[in-house]
Amino acid sequence: MPGKTDTGLPEVAGQPGFLLHANRLLGFINRFVAFWSMLAVVVACLVLTYGVLMRYLFREPTDWQDEMTTFLLVGAVFLSGASVQAQRGHVSIDALAGYLTDHANRWRIWFCDLLSLLFCTFFCWKSWTLLNEAWSEGMTTDSTWAPPLWIPYGLMAVGMTLLSVQLLMQVLSIPSFSGRQS
Repeated sequence: MPGKTDTGLPEVAGQPGFLLHANRLLGFINRFVAFWSMLAVVVACLVLTYGVLMRYLFREPTDWQDEMTTFLLVGAVFLSGASVQAQRGHVSIDALAGYLTDHANRWRIWFCDLLSLLFCTFFCWKSWTLLNEAWSEGMTTDSTWAPPLWIPYGLMAVGMTLLSVQLLMQVLSIPSFSGRQS
């Protein structure tokens, strides 16, 4: 009986084995990354709370809290993108969905996934070039703490890679066009 993988993609009886295994692996990666992304948001909240308490109760400003929080939130947002896409949890405009047949709607979704894949692949490539530049030139932030910029650029590059792979898997899930349950 066909079901859905953890990537939100249909498990179809005629699906190639490599695609099924890749979907399962991506589902595992998405769950792993989503957990760490949730944890990063909690840590960012704790760091901000610590900074506020230090500044207003003890009159001791912290100069690292803003960058630490930014790095954590950048990581959480970019790394969780593929997991959110797997659940189709991103904001979408479904104005046409009610007017299209099921078959036409599947084609609409596939076409939007293809366009998203093209955009995200370009963004992914640019993220990796930023990471390479930050790493090779030893770039840091302009603060007194001066953490290396390869950290947020690396998180962005890995997150966009995962999102691009998720979109590629959705584009490759062509069996959903045959009218089978998806």
